[in-house]
Amino acid sequence: MRSPIAPNGPTFSQLVYGTWRVLDDAATATPQNLLARLHKCVELGITTIDTAEIYGLYRVEEFVGQALKLEPSLRDKLEIVTKFGIYVPCEFHPDRKTAFYNATAERIVKSAEKSLRLMGIDHIDLLLVHRPDWLTSADETAAGLNKLLKDGKIRSAGVSNYNVHQFDLLNSRMDQPLVTNQVEFHLLHMDPIYDGVLDQCQQHKFKPMAWSPLAGGRLMDPANEAGQRLRKAAESLSAKYNGATLDQLAYAWIMAHPSQPLPVIGTNKIDRLEAAAKAATIKLEREDWYALWTAAKGHGIP
Repeated sequence: MRSPIAPNGPTFSQLVYGTWRVLDDAATATPQNLLARLHKCVELGITTIDTAEIYGLYRVEEFVGQALKLEPSLRDKLEIVTKFGIYVPCEFHPDRKTAFYNATAERIVKSAEKSLRLMGIDHIDLLLVHRPDWLTSADETAAGLNKLLKDGKIRSAGVSNYNVHQFDLLNSRMDQPLVTNQVEFHLLHMDPIYDGVLDQCQQHKFKPMAWSPLAGGRLMDPANEAGQRLRKAAESLSAKYNGATLDQLAYAWIMAHPSQPLPVIGTNKIDRLEAAAKAATIKLEREDWYALWTAAKGHGIP
């Protein structure tokens, strides 16, 4: 199912395919294999692709471009999200000694133009500020985003890992409202429920994006106490939801929140992608949502 991420935003799929680890797995580590994976995503209804300038230490965007170059027409079936603003020492930047953020207008424009060139596309559907840059004013950051919007190089702008005050400040300087905040949100990290981030999403009528929806694999770690409790809870609920697994219930738990988060799926395994696609059809009952909350926390509600 696809729907607008915000009143002024692009139409996205309910689940998002994340490319952070595509170079780490033989199943996706060639342009041909990645192209096949993108086709599989489209087949499953996952048409929104999430990447970032820094992914693969600045190599993933180019890799995505190599895959799309094999079949340029596939671009028309996808919505592409990328992020900018994190710079770390690596082989491509040996002169850098310390990791830093940069969300100045000049850097924003240069990064976006580089992303367009590397991916071989003429526009970015959604560009996100990857992390707040504490040394750059909201006016400066907005100037870069506003220029890219005006020039048609990006269709919409948003942020990632912003708190409510940082979001409101930057949004107040935008010519076109920000359309999302991509934040860490899952059963083992519920901060956005309590710190106002998801309330703000509802206030402005945009959908957040949820990165690391399976807690980076910790939900499946036998040594993780919360994961153990959640596995037991999932076993008790499985039959009620047509044999749903813990990962499917974890996705459904995220999507059940009234802010309608879009989980960013990081797996490279086809069976896990297929399972995630099925999770989008699960409608958790209220008591079961709270049962998973209780299992994750290890105590009842206040």
